Parts: sequence; C-alpha cells; structure tokens
Amino acid sequence: MNNKVSKETQEQATKVAKGTQKKGQTKEQTKLIAQGIEKGIAEYKKQQSKKSRESDKLRKQKAKKQAGVAANEVVEVATTEAATNKVPWVLLAVSWIGFLAYLAVLSK
Repeated sequence: MNNKVSKETQEQATKVAKGTQKKGQTKEQTKLIAQGIEKGIAEYKKQQSKKSRESDKLRKQKAKKQAGVAANEVVEVATTEAATNKVPWVLLAVSWIGFLAYLAVLSK
C-alpha cells in the first residue's frame, strides 16, 4: 500500500468498503476494495489540487493583466488631463484679446 495516503483516507476507504460489503465476501476482498477506493480518493485529490493550481495561475495572470491595463489607463488619464488643463487658459487669453479689441473699437 502507498505510504502517501493519509490515515483519514484509509479509514474513509475502509468504511466505504465495509459499507458495500456483500455476503460471503472475504476480508481479503474487502481489503482489496478498500485499496482501490484509496487509490481513487488519492487520484481525485491530485486532480483537485491540479485544478486549484491552474485556477490560481489563471487568477494571477488576470491580476497581472488588470494591473498592466490600470497602469496604461493612469498614463492615458494623465495625458488627457494635461491637454485639458491648457484649454481654460487658451479660452481666457482669447476672451481678453476679444475684450481689448472691443475696447479699441469703442474708443475710436
């Protein structure tokens, strides 16, 4: 039997094997069934841990991508803000030039 299987798994397998035991079934047969169940449980746990690792990898990749996208958005926002900060000053200068031109026309 594989020593990597925990005592808890062995006990679970034995319980299941005894629970499904048929009349006239020998202890050896029950023991073999329990070993098969243990292998099944161990294989299931391996598959679940593999799935868990894969989902963690995907989650980390998504987090990296989102961090990269967020950094790009910050740069875009900063560039846009710089351009929009000039607009009010240009409008103010144009309005003053227009006001001064209006006063020049009135004083003639």
